[in-house]
Amino acid sequence: MARQDAAKRRYDPKQRIAEIATATEKVIAERGIEGLTHRAVAEQAGVPLGATTYHFATKDDLIQAALQRSVDRYAAYLADWVAQRPELTPEQLTVLLTDALMGCFGPQRDVQVMEFELYLAALRRPALRPIADRFIELSVNALLPYVDPLTARTAAVATNGLTLRGLAGSTPPTRSEVEAILRRILTPNPNLPTPTTDQHAPPASITPKAPNTSKPAKAPEASKAPESPA
Repeated sequence: MARQDAAKRRYDPKQRIAEIATATEKVIAERGIEGLTHRAVAEQAGVPLGATTYHFATKDDLIQAALQRSVDRYAAYLADWVAQRPELTPEQLTVLLTDALMGCFGPQRDVQVMEFELYLAALRRPALRPIADRFIELSVNALLPYVDPLTARTAAVATNGLTLRGLAGSTPPTRSEVEAILRRILTPNPNLPTPTTDQHAPPASITPKAPNTSKPAKAPEASKAPESPA
């Protein structure tokens, strides 16, 4: 019976697909997208090479599966984060987002680099863009319980850009710099006109990431932000 159960798990198509997608993330984390191959993924997953090409015919198919996993993970994280924090003042939100962003440059750096590589793969792969769009959309929606729609978009784009800068640059931004930028965005300014938002307009594009992410960069639990790839 144990042998039969093991065989069933081994050949379960959904399980096999999940194993290959997980292995794809690990290969990208170790080698980057340029080092991604079906053979490398098969070795990482411990499955036959033919299994990877059967379920994912092309390298782009592997990238898409890994990107979708990243987005789904970010969505679940943000839903839980917001549920645990029904109310936050602008200052509390500023501190939590800063905590999350700084974590992206430390303990979470390898994961953030992998997820941003997946996110930026959409630059030359139009088919990935609807999935990549979800990072910013999720970040914006996570911030809406605390700020108006325009501020939410601005903060989401800013955290995404700050995270990318911190990961790709020679020196990440300091905590005081990140906190000052976010405080300027999140603190209500009575001298500004009341924001108006076109409800049918698409979310603002990233300059240059849900993260999550970052991914706002993947955020605020003192470890991850409502960011954007993540």
